[in-house]
Amino acid sequence: MPSADELAAAIRSLDVGPLLLSTVSTLASVAYGKLEDSDLGQARTAIDAIAALLPILEGQVEEAFLKDFVQALANLRLAYAETAGRAR
Repeated sequence: MPSADELAAAIRSLDVGPLLLSTVSTLASVAYGKLEDSDLGQARTAIDAIAALLPILEGQVEEAFLKDFVQALANLRLAYAETAGRAR
């Protein structure tokens, strides 16, 4: 088991861009799951969080990754609109 000092050193060595990219990936997965359950409130929160994080990632991660998540955000917004339309 790593010591507290080793954990602190590992945290200090993290690059924030890839960490945020991982967070965006997790949020996208959560959003799709929430849409499958028709939990529109939670899905919307995840989608809004992704939309807030993507501009921060510009210049921090590879452009190809950013482009993929911009497309994923568009797909999530479309899926949200479709799910919301069926709920009416």
